Amino acid sequence: MPGPDRAAGGAADRRVDAVVVGAGHNGLVAACYLAREGLTVEVVERDDVLGGAVSTVERWPGVRVDRGSSAHVIVRHSGVVEELDLAAHGLTYVDCDPWGFAPAPSPGDPGPDGLPLVFSVDLDATCASIAAACGQADADAYRRFVGVWGPRSRAVVDSFGRRPTPLGLARAFWPLGAPTGGNPRTPGGDLAVDFLGSGDALLDRWFASERLKAALAWFGAQSGPPMSEPGTAAMVAWVALLHDTPPGHPVGGSGGLTAALRARLESDGGRVTLGDGAARLLVDGDRVTGVETVSGRRIEAPVVVAACHVLATRDLAGDHAPPALADAAPPVGNGFGLVLRCLTDAVPRYPGVDPAVSAQGLQLLCTDRAQLAAAHGDWLSGRLPREPVPLAMSFSASDDTLAPPGRHVVTIWGQWYPYDLAGGGDWDALAAGEAQRLVDAVERFAPGFAASVQDVYVQTPLLLERELSLLRGNVMHVEMGLASMFAFRPTPALSGYRVPGLAGLYLAGASTHPGGGVSGNSGRTAARAVLADRGLVTRARARVQGAAGRLLRAVR
Repeated sequence: MPGPDRAAGGAADRRVDAVVVGAGHNGLVAACYLAREGLTVEVVERDDVLGGAVSTVERWPGVRVDRGSSAHVIVRHSGVVEELDLAAHGLTYVDCDPWGFAPAPSPGDPGPDGLPLVFSVDLDATCASIAAACGQADADAYRRFVGVWGPRSRAVVDSFGRRPTPLGLARAFWPLGAPTGGNPRTPGGDLAVDFLGSGDALLDRWFASERLKAALAWFGAQSGPPMSEPGTAAMVAWVALLHDTPPGHPVGGSGGLTAALRARLESDGGRVTLGDGAARLLVDGDRVTGVETVSGRRIEAPVVVAACHVLATRDLAGDHAPPALADAAPPVGNGFGLVLRCLTDAVPRYPGVDPAVSAQGLQLLCTDRAQLAAAHGDWLSGRLPREPVPLAMSFSASDDTLAPPGRHVVTIWGQWYPYDLAGGGDWDALAAGEAQRLVDAVERFAPGFAASVQDVYVQTPLLLERELSLLRGNVMHVEMGLASMFAFRPTPALSGYRVPGLAGLYLAGASTHPGGGVSGNSGRTAARAVLADRGLVTRARARVQGAAGRLLRAVR
């Protein structure tokens, strides 16, 4: 075991109770939960911009553009926003309602297939849209689907909010083990089959219309795996919760969430340092003692929460990495997607549809799952998709803080673009051409959109790595397949948020359970692990226990 770093490095520049490495939303969430319990906390970040992939910058004069996420889904169900009272620290969400829009397959088609699908918070309105575009049978099936999968998806929310132990998973899902009988095609249903099965199989059991199945599959695929993979059913079924609380986008851009987290942290005495991230961990024997930053500043702390990629954590530990960390080799994959940030003079306009309907949420521009299968097949081969499949968002239509009058920000997401291209393709040379192909893919559904585009910022998988430290362009850090979820994430040995063999080091971020996306669950669970190891009972738990005690005394 290497000797302590303390002797070689000199005196500490600062001493705190905990250092958090990385000012992404999970790192800030962890810091907030620690600081509210009275711990002194400093967050160190290499980037000059707060928030990592949950951040917003002025990309063009007067135009605010997200660098990563735009629509926040899981965090609006996790309870983190309410527990940290982020509304009091400047966070305001605009609901995406309607939260989903799928245009007609052929613009101007007067037949039933010419009607769009509109997914609203209002379940009755959603079912009416499905009935008009796909038939009454599918509308009735969708209503039953939401009834069956609503409780199941809430159980998923519950499981995301705690360590992925067998007992925790049993607590979340055991009450749902009885047959539901909700699906007329498979009376009784089986919970294990449903959860371990593919999203495609689930959709085929419930619905007849390919248009409806394609829209729901494209929504579910945003987590990464194609809906043909085992274990993806729950990713599709998350839509059941959106009829209670829809996705939202913070006023001022996605970075509104991380700005509020910073304000909350600082109100409890915490600190965020940008532009001076961790260069290495300080270690004494088998325990971390702090970090040394890029500038050479030494921060001593008995706790380090690494809210960066697990492989970046391994690099920070260097020769001090114990076997569980040194040998970690989670599946990072070969890229994830391509993002266009378009400056336009209008939002996409779909024939016969009021932009007030189509522009509020996710514009799911896919009408057949074969398109998704083909794009994923190309990705597996290291090729660019022969037919790009876009998802568009235009939140400047409902948030005038993002762009001046007459200007809009339209984000176009294309999934399954490889980081390493077959034949050694150069992303820097290919970026402009691929951007145009994605713009043209939107144009097919929204004629005139291409002419509205005035400028484009292209985030290739390579640029996502350069700009946001997303290894190999994977926005989820580690692949989100069944073999990399729950107690397998990022590896079985590291799934408990602690690093065996290096006391005081904790993991957070998208590399850990429950994975990528904006939820804050990983940061909160990591903080709870720290507090549990320090023998602290959180104030929230103490308040609950106190209220329960008072109630019990009153009953007696």
